[in-house]
Amino acid sequence: MNLPRHIAIIMDGNGRWAEQRRLPRIFGHQQGVESVRRVVRECLSLGVSHLTLYAFSSENWGRPAEEVAALMELLAQFLSQELDTLMREEIRLRVIGDIALLPPAVRRVLDQTIARSSGNGRLVLNLALSYGARDEILRAVRSLAGQALEGRLSLDEIDERRFSASLDTAGLPDPDLLIRTSGEKRVSNFLLWQLAYAEFFFSEVLWPDFSAEELRRAIDDFGTRQRRFGLTSRQGPAET
Repeated sequence: MNLPRHIAIIMDGNGRWAEQRRLPRIFGHQQGVESVRRVVRECLSLGVSHLTLYAFSSENWGRPAEEVAALMELLAQFLSQELDTLMREEIRLRVIGDIALLPPAVRRVLDQTIARSSGNGRLVLNLALSYGARDEILRAVRSLAGQALEGRLSLDEIDERRFSASLDTAGLPDPDLLIRTSGEKRVSNFLLWQLAYAEFFFSEVLWPDFSAEELRRAIDDFGTRQRRFGLTSRQGPAET
């Protein structure tokens, strides 16, 4: 199997899943947590080394206050409940985004979980929280500009490698495969720099119904792609 090293997922459709069943939207988010568990287990089984999940965007702060509060509570519960699993399965938790905006109680459990799992190396589970790619890029630009103004960095030293190292995803490989659920076909301000050469897979399945079989279908589709990274097919074997 041609396995992607890094899979990124836009987990879309929780609200629609609940609305189709005439349930409050939070029920869809709760069911979506079960899909997270299924996908993590399948990535462990297959040997995927990095998984990034778009859990809460910077734009999501504009949702109704009661929904945001419920999502924050659900996040804190998930982190607390899954710590034993993270340690047992050797999963390292990382986070990208402007997490200073998260409620203090969520920040505490998040920081504790990151610290406790920092030595794990079987799978890196990277949560995008309060995340927007444009904000991430602007923060990186400001950081590099500040270093240049202070004389610690010359303009000639600002290249792709240094810019990538200034992003929230520093130290992570770029995603090989992006999956978006629910039938929508857009990237929604997610990993705009890092997805430059990713393969895209759009699933019609709403996230709460996303199964291990659907994940394997996306990976099987990925395995049929010839990744040339801007070169031609005659310039050598495709990179994976």
